[in-house]
Amino acid sequence: MPALIKDLQVDECVFAYSDVNYEDVMGVAAIVNASGANFTLLGPNSTMLKSNKPVISVCAVRTGTGKSQTSRKIIESLLADDLKVIAVRHPMPYGDLNAQRVQRFATVEDLKKHHCTIEEMEEYEPHVSRGNIVYAGVDYADILAAAENDPDGCDVILWDRGNNDFSFYEPDLAVTVLDPHRPGHELKYYPGEVCLRTTDVAVINKVDSAPEENVQIVENNIKLASPNSIIIKAESKITVDHPELIGGARVLVVEDGPTLTHGEMKLGAGTVAAERLGAAEVIDPRPFAVGTLTDTFNKYQHIENVLPAMGYGEQQLKDLEETINNADCDAVIIGTPIDLTRVISINKPTTRVYYDLDEIDGPNLSDILKDFVQEHGLVSSKQSVN
Repeated sequence: MPALIKDLQVDECVFAYSDVNYEDVMGVAAIVNASGANFTLLGPNSTMLKSNKPVISVCAVRTGTGKSQTSRKIIESLLADDLKVIAVRHPMPYGDLNAQRVQRFATVEDLKKHHCTIEEMEEYEPHVSRGNIVYAGVDYADILAAAENDPDGCDVILWDRGNNDFSFYEPDLAVTVLDPHRPGHELKYYPGEVCLRTTDVAVINKVDSAPEENVQIVENNIKLASPNSIIIKAESKITVDHPELIGGARVLVVEDGPTLTHGEMKLGAGTVAAERLGAAEVIDPRPFAVGTLTDTFNKYQHIENVLPAMGYGEQQLKDLEETINNADCDAVIIGTPIDLTRVISINKPTTRVYYDLDEIDGPNLSDILKDFVQEHGLVSSKQSVN
């Protein structure tokens, strides 16, 4: 970077990445400043677009906190009022960005049509499998225009954020999800603290599997950084389609890749399911790893007895399939948001873990959304026709 700044006579460098701790952010800033350029962090006023539809944003202080199940909960509540919700996802495409400028996903088949990676499918599939439409791509002005004018109608835009970045669209209701498995991170990672300080609703997720003292740390930090926000405590409720495969078995647990890698988590829903259902052993996948997954374990050495589902390209999918099939185990627990057996062939019995948000303390999201609907005078297309 110093050579680029010098050779290109750069005046200003803009840091436009997320889920990075403050020490690393300022380390980059020091390099930029020492090279003579200005270091810039763009704020919401310079980056958010205004929609002509009411917008709800779902953001987080770290990746892997439970944004997806929170988004699903909000969408299901609004659908119950016969409102048409269009979800817009944070940009995730790789490859031909011109072809991926504006993407619309209405069916699972659309995932194949747009050549989605596992990372993308993990975010889009839970929506479309429920009959909800998702927009994504790279041109967020054109995406917004398309979502607002969707052929099936649009009453509300839901911004479904990736990592811990703040919304690309100006929210009328901001929801931020926090994780007590990583207490204190809400005040240490960029730009997650921005999400916290600008939120209307703070959801402390996974309180059923985190120590109470961790939950208290997170709650205290919310009151410090966002004293006017509504606090909800919630469980990440887990269900398993074939629990009989877990009890007493030696299992391989496959979890969401980004949550384990740059999210720095050591476990996920699959690990929790293995513990609760009495697996005899959660095997170490590292001796069976091949190719790019070997590189992943070398880079993210905090990952132990869990396999990250990396699938950004064809080679990573092949490596994931081979690693799973190499593993010496009785069954595979799939803790990813998508059905891995749809994209790779697994030679062992598999069971999927599903997780949903269940509020246990504080107001329910449905009650907050009722006020939101009333405040914005929302009437569904069906109601307006009637």
